[in-house]
Amino acid sequence: MQLFKSSCEHSSTGITGGRTSPVQHLPWFLAPMHSQILEAVPSHNRGRSKRDRILQPQIIWSLLALAAFLTYAPALVAIDFKENILGTQPLTLAGDVASNLVAGVDRFLLREIEKAQENRAKFWNRNGSSAEGLENSIATNRARLAHILGMRDSRSTTGGFELIVDTRQGARVASGKGFTVSEVRWQALDGIFAEGLMLTPTSGGIHPDVVAIPDADVTPEGLVGLTNGVAAASQYARLLAEAGCRVLVPTLINRKMGDPKVAGNNRGSALSNREFVYRSAFELGRHLIGYEVQKVLAAVDRFSKESGAGARIGVVGWGEGGAIALYAAALDSRITTACVSGYFTSRNTIWQEPIDRNVFGLLEQFGDAELASMVAPRSLIIEAARGPEVELKGAGGGAPSTLTTPDVETVKKEFARARKLLPAGTFGNRFHFTMSGDGKGPELAMGTLKTVLSELGLEDALKPAIEPALSIERALPDAARRVRSQMVEMDRFTQRVLTESAYTRQDFMKKLDTSSVPKYEETARSYRDYFYEEVIGRFQNPLLPAQPRTRKVYDEEKWVGYEVVLDVFEDVIAYGLLLLPKDLKDGEKRPVVVCQHGLEGRPQHTIGKEGFQYYSAFSAKLAERGFVVFAPQNLYIFTDRFRTLQRKANAIKKTLFSVITPQHQQIINWLKTQPYVDGERIAFYGLSYGGKTAMRVPALLTDYCLSICSADFNEWVWKNASTRSPYSYVWGGEYEIFEFDLGSTFNYAEMAALIAPRPFMVERGHFDGVAPDETVGYEFAKVRFLYAAKLGLGDRAQLEWFVGPHSINGKGTYDFLHKHLAWPKP
Repeated sequence: MQLFKSSCEHSSTGITGGRTSPVQHLPWFLAPMHSQILEAVPSHNRGRSKRDRILQPQIIWSLLALAAFLTYAPALVAIDFKENILGTQPLTLAGDVASNLVAGVDRFLLREIEKAQENRAKFWNRNGSSAEGLENSIATNRARLAHILGMRDSRSTTGGFELIVDTRQGARVASGKGFTVSEVRWQALDGIFAEGLMLTPTSGGIHPDVVAIPDADVTPEGLVGLTNGVAAASQYARLLAEAGCRVLVPTLINRKMGDPKVAGNNRGSALSNREFVYRSAFELGRHLIGYEVQKVLAAVDRFSKESGAGARIGVVGWGEGGAIALYAAALDSRITTACVSGYFTSRNTIWQEPIDRNVFGLLEQFGDAELASMVAPRSLIIEAARGPEVELKGAGGGAPSTLTTPDVETVKKEFARARKLLPAGTFGNRFHFTMSGDGKGPELAMGTLKTVLSELGLEDALKPAIEPALSIERALPDAARRVRSQMVEMDRFTQRVLTESAYTRQDFMKKLDTSSVPKYEETARSYRDYFYEEVIGRFQNPLLPAQPRTRKVYDEEKWVGYEVVLDVFEDVIAYGLLLLPKDLKDGEKRPVVVCQHGLEGRPQHTIGKEGFQYYSAFSAKLAERGFVVFAPQNLYIFTDRFRTLQRKANAIKKTLFSVITPQHQQIINWLKTQPYVDGERIAFYGLSYGGKTAMRVPALLTDYCLSICSADFNEWVWKNASTRSPYSYVWGGEYEIFEFDLGSTFNYAEMAALIAPRPFMVERGHFDGVAPDETVGYEFAKVRFLYAAKLGLGDRAQLEWFVGPHSINGKGTYDFLHKHLAWPKP
């Protein structure tokens, strides 16, 4: 029997707690006590408007509970706690249940990746009636691709190609057979310049322009033949110049590890240079790939301006250069010919590749075949050739990854799929598949280059490769300086985006209506949907029947504990510990606190039986206080095992929380069926990574009537994106933690806005190394302003500071739970 209504309870107009007196909701058997209860209400709270009325003091709820107990205690019967919970099957799952959980999610995500290719057709509506019709029909796909590549910023259109000179030497670096080599730069974005080499024909007339893009670990000098490392037959920049093309060779950020990324200390030395740029950019809705594609397209801008209508412009790339060439050609129809070598394949294993290739939601709409189809009706040459062979072990904090030569048969299948995507009988005659040797030979073989030149209008211009006849005329450019300079420029650009991000989010959230609580809740729904769909990622899979399995594993003085396993999706389970107070009576409904562990934690750690001191046994202590407690097992356990889950999820526009959220929904659904649970009073309380969960899951699931974030709340976007702060995750081993475009959408204050008007609390130790006090206070001030100044619900937003470390304090938070869950203190 429900003894009293919850201050967290929902009504048709929103949350009622704090807007009506508890005596207005008394059950019939307490009605005779109305006058005595009213006497306990302070006179200054009587007669206040519904909007401004605060929650009644704890004493009222204590009196209600005491009255109910004294009146009905003889009728209540103690529950017999059996070996498994009534209505459930015995839990017989052997081994480590947490390991089973992670393994099941892994199988689920791999299956969803395979399904993604089948589901892409709904995003495409190609019109094959004409070249113009085809271009127009993929405009939305191009816009989506640009968005996920982080191409939000306008390119600079001023200036041309600039020669890099100084007082000691000119820009001309060398001369070759029919061309000269100069060191150049050109502006791509505000503050970001591309640098490289320009190979200019010495003969007059109009020449095709080609951007020859090397792999990330190949320098422009190597691709031209000025330095060792690239075989003469693979120096495709030089060979194209000798054939009569004007060739531009840009610098890409390399994969080098071991260099500190900030002057004066060793921060970032465990990261590859590419991963360093990727991390903060990704959090802010930008991407290293996007920056490098912008550099190529900025060159295309200048080529087009110089050559005018009918310009013949090509992009040719190997390895990482092949990736940039493919993206650039898919996005810009001014590129008339594209050649991709040693890269093109199925991207279903993108999660194994270097993390700087992690494009959020890429496989939802785009495989390499779909990208290739966007080049039509222009020419595209796909070469099966050896690719860069790279292994990044991730020691010290970087993401482990591997690059290998694409499997020839897979390349063929993906190319065939690209041709099939084109409207029947159209445009495929300009799609060419070539092979270097058996498909694993050196990049840009003679046959491939001849096809490129033919598509650029230079028939039979290529001569057999010989050793380069180059005359070096000055000191070669400092390749290491050039990469460092470009990294600094990209980082400064990203940090400027970080500075502006608060204003971007403010503009993003401006449609929230705070004129009343009902209007606020109504306008928050669209933001909640956006958060789920575009930031977290929502699986449309329906929840399976829970099929609960349980077994009793603890029998303590004041509570008993059960392991619980529930089905969620195929291969996906929810698992946790349910703690039931021993004084729970048959027919009694109590509030529930869901207690979430942190990184590498387990539910068992939260009850103090083993593991970490940070939790202060908060699950057990809350059960001793009379709350029903559920401690779930979250996914963030087993280091790289769970981190690669994030990589797999990101590929299909999902995150770890795309799985964690439905797990929690299933847990809530099942808890609500239990006779001892008041389904309107289910609260969330999480520490550290559990605090990360406390910001996201209750923001999405309104079944949670309040949320407490412990040892995690801070200026989260800054925490992830700053390359100045020593607190930043840019320097950490949590390579999975970055969430795409969070900077433009939802920092912690905005997530808390989706929890509002439900009660929300932060628990913060002064010596918690997660962040400094000032950033915690700064971000919470926004939350407090919303609750207190805008919604008139100041008592529902609380921050408790305590002198202590990264841990549960369990004082103000326990009071907060007792108050807002309407449960008497012991």
